Amino acid sequence: MPVALLALAVSAFGIGTTEFVMMGLLPQVADDLGTSVPTAGYLVSAYAIGVVIGAPLLTALGSRVPRKRMLLLLMALFTVGNLASALAPGFGWLVAGRVLAGLPHGAFFGLGAVVAARLVREDRQARAVATMFLGLTVANILGVPAATLLGQHLGWRATFLVVSAIGLLAMAALARLVPYVPVDGRQGLAGEVRALRRPQVLLGLLTAVFGFAGVFAVYSYLASMTTEVMGFGDSAVTVVLALFGLGMTGGALAAGPLTDRALRPTLYGSLAALVLALVAFRFTVHVPWLALVTVVVLGAVGFMTTTPLQMLVMNKAKDAPTLASASNHSAFNLANAGGAWAGGAAVAAGWGWTSPALVGAGLTAVGLAVAAVAGLLDRSGGTAEGTSRVVTGSPLAAEEPAACRPLAEDQPAVSRPLAAEAPAVSRTSSPASRS
Repeated sequence: MPVALLALAVSAFGIGTTEFVMMGLLPQVADDLGTSVPTAGYLVSAYAIGVVIGAPLLTALGSRVPRKRMLLLLMALFTVGNLASALAPGFGWLVAGRVLAGLPHGAFFGLGAVVAARLVREDRQARAVATMFLGLTVANILGVPAATLLGQHLGWRATFLVVSAIGLLAMAALARLVPYVPVDGRQGLAGEVRALRRPQVLLGLLTAVFGFAGVFAVYSYLASMTTEVMGFGDSAVTVVLALFGLGMTGGALAAGPLTDRALRPTLYGSLAALVLALVAFRFTVHVPWLALVTVVVLGAVGFMTTTPLQMLVMNKAKDAPTLASASNHSAFNLANAGGAWAGGAAVAAGWGWTSPALVGAGLTAVGLAVAAVAGLLDRSGGTAEGTSRVVTGSPLAAEEPAACRPLAEDQPAVSRPLAAEAPAVSRTSSPASRS
């Protein structure tokens, strides 16, 4: 895999840490700012709202900005948002800081996924995208537990100061490792919007909204479940979050190769497994060791859905995938906000700390139904895909000016993956495998 993927993964690590750490810090933030845990849960939704707004807006504003420069600008905004969160004088200012930190999230991952896919051969694109997402999973193994522990001992503000430093490190990695990726003149904003409006793209986004909401219905309140239901102390919260992150990493590692081989079966299987795991968690949460095992499974099957969903919308919008790819992260964060709200509403209604698991199972079941409908429409239209390919053709040297690169007249502009290892003239096209 190209070394540029490391820079994207480091950036994903920082983004994942700030996105997920709030779940572990809700009790500390609530105590410090004089509010309840369910009310503090709105900070999870605030970040998600920032993603939903920022993904299409910043993608549109940056449609003519060179890809590497745009990635740097987005990471700079992320760093400023986390610094603002650390310095927030009250709850309202913290909400604003979380929205600001969330604005670049979707645009960064949307653009980063397209760049990652262009860096490799067409039969390894899902693995490249999954490699970038590994930064998110490692954040849940190392970043989130460490940041939660830091917040418990030094205060939640210290956590966001550290995340701001990670943002600066990610900017340095992007500047050093990501190759030149030009803006393609053939992919205007109007084309991106047209691609986003395709029914299969919209169904993919709707699948993400409902399917992934089940994860956040539980994960948003996992810290409270650990202490209130499982019977562990505050110090065990970091261990439980790390176990969830361990499962996420396993799911991400499995999702790449599986999605490259068979996209829709991977999507159906992961969503169905997530429904079953959420229902099981409603009962296993009362048995400490079973609860810990189920937390790992939830992380694995929950995150296994992300790569096929990402590749699906990029595939269906393959001649103009950037806006669709970014919008997919808006969908994921609508799932974040909706899942957190639905889980919190169940708790606030007096249904108990285990109720978010069943609420989440219902939401994910809706996502699975939408995915099944989309698959049937694909099959009836004769366009069902067995693989995850977004682009076709030979990798091209990233350092060459766009004007120097050969391009067939009928080949979409997005179909030119980039690779920094060798000049374009030394490569031959690899035949596309079909499954």
